[in-house]
Amino acid sequence: MMMDTEQQDHEISMTNASTTIDPSIVQSRILQSSSLAAAAQKEMMDSGDEDDDEMGDLAAQPTFPKLSAMADRGGKVEYRRVRCPKHRYTPLRNDWEQMLMPLVQFLKLQVRFNTKTRSIEMKTSSHTLDTGALQKGADFCSAYMLGFEVQDAVALLRLDDLYVESFSVDDVKMLKGDHLSRAVGRIAGQDGKTRFAIENATRCRIVVADTRVHLLGSYANIRLARNAICDLILGAPPGKVYNNMRNVAKRMSERY
Repeated sequence: MMMDTEQQDHEISMTNASTTIDPSIVQSRILQSSSLAAAAQKEMMDSGDEDDDEMGDLAAQPTFPKLSAMADRGGKVEYRRVRCPKHRYTPLRNDWEQMLMPLVQFLKLQVRFNTKTRSIEMKTSSHTLDTGALQKGADFCSAYMLGFEVQDAVALLRLDDLYVESFSVDDVKMLKGDHLSRAVGRIAGQDGKTRFAIENATRCRIVVADTRVHLLGSYANIRLARNAICDLILGAPPGKVYNNMRNVAKRMSERY
């Protein structure tokens, strides 16, 4: 009984102050125990009467408008060019209107396709507000050129924690001839079944282009998908990879 009373006496309750950060309000992110918070509040009340006259003379906190991308660069226009490979020229022509919508309406960039150099050219304008809009647009176009669909590549514009990682089969193991073909076949699986299983389990998007593999997703999910693909390249049977993916999907469903 004495131990329980001592534990109850020594319990520390934290203040229930809101930790949500509002960009328009400066809030403290320091959590204090109730006793320390009460002591600090009492000290502020004691010294508040003396500081009332001085606080009245202080000016209001100034607010400045957000700088546009051009104003941030000193009025200079920035350009970026993304080349289109031959095998993506026809898909780009079919999806050109879907590509323009997020670049022009969301990022406020000026975009055109140069038929001589076969590349997408982008530049900032006075309407561009986000300073990182040009880099986001270049990443979006580069992801599409690697083989991702427009609906998947546009996620790079909306989420900040998505990345694209590329590697070659030769980076994992030096293979030639039929051994290389079988390794690529193990990654794809029959009718793409293995690739779809890895995508659904790790919540990534995978593109297999010749001997190169491109992954789109968050950092942790890309690592899981890359480990599974490397196991397939090294010769692991697909059944074992399916079992690992099943465990990964179960853990991720429990975590989220």
